Amino acid sequence: MSNYYAVVLAGGRGERFWPQSRIARPKHLLPIVGDRPMVAQTVARLSGLVPPEQVFVLTNTEHVAAIRAACPEVPVEQIIGEPVGRDTAPAAALAALLVRRSDKNGVVALLAADAAIHNAAGFRTTLGAAFAAAAKQDYIFTIGIPPAFAATAYGYLQQGPQLGESAGSPWFKVNKFIEKPTAPTAERYLKEGGYLWNAGMFVTRASVLETAFVQHAPAIAAGIKDLNARLDQGVALPTALAAVYPGLTKISLDFAVMEKAGNVAMFAAAFDWDDVGEWPALVRHASADAAGNVARGETALHEAHGNIVVSEPGHLVALLGVDDLVVVQTPDATLVCPKSRAQELKKLLQSVAAKKDGARWL
Repeated sequence: MSNYYAVVLAGGRGERFWPQSRIARPKHLLPIVGDRPMVAQTVARLSGLVPPEQVFVLTNTEHVAAIRAACPEVPVEQIIGEPVGRDTAPAAALAALLVRRSDKNGVVALLAADAAIHNAAGFRTTLGAAFAAAAKQDYIFTIGIPPAFAATAYGYLQQGPQLGESAGSPWFKVNKFIEKPTAPTAERYLKEGGYLWNAGMFVTRASVLETAFVQHAPAIAAGIKDLNARLDQGVALPTALAAVYPGLTKISLDFAVMEKAGNVAMFAAAFDWDDVGEWPALVRHASADAAGNVARGETALHEAHGNIVVSEPGHLVALLGVDDLVVVQTPDATLVCPKSRAQELKKLLQSVAAKKDGARWL
């Protein structure tokens, strides 16, 4: 385990859980599920498998201080601010560089900061098996989530033949990365089996990931090589990032590398997983009352059914005779929308931004 590292990707603009989440306080800095910020839960989940001194967090420059406060166990110099957002491919390439500079034989896990996982022991079991396999194999391992329902909000992994076993867990070839399907296609995947949710978790040796970038995303690899040279010359990391990072292609890791690479394999997760992508996801993680309402804070509900209600301390939210709404109150903004339209929040925020002084609410 001495060469196991984790890089937590904590980007995000704070749109999907507005008005609680904002640009300055995105989802991973909120206790959307549980009583600690999501990024803090992600770091804590690694305990016993990856020591805090071998954890990095990549975030936006403006969120560095908040991440340091949320994750005090992570060395401050390993909470790194990207000068501009460039999606997950440049972040993964940077992660590989940081780990390789720490340990030429380092094995790195790339993890999202904001997923909800209740079975932490199962998570460590699966991740540990992936670490052990990646230390020996020239593969990029991902962790597929056995689907609990016919989800259309997630991408899928098509499972191929078994290629090996690690710590008692089989691993399989990934035949294909599949974009978010239609509802009928998702139902077919669930019925047929062999299709797992793509959770965006990857485990591989840093050197293997660097080779994949050279092969499949050479422009990003060249930029990271330039960054490495600057660091070798003694340039501080923030200064080097400011010079190089804005010029890197903005693209996801799946599009840049994973969908092209032939050495991608998969473990099936032995744990629950939810990316908690919008307000209605709270229903899967909170107890509802007899009428199906999920409430946080001070609420009064009468002849109301299937609602999600969130209020700030000291403020009462009362609902009478309404069904299937999302109602979220904060000191300066309140959201009311049907649960079925919560995924349209980005469109609403365009209208908020268009208001005079609209940026104050974003």
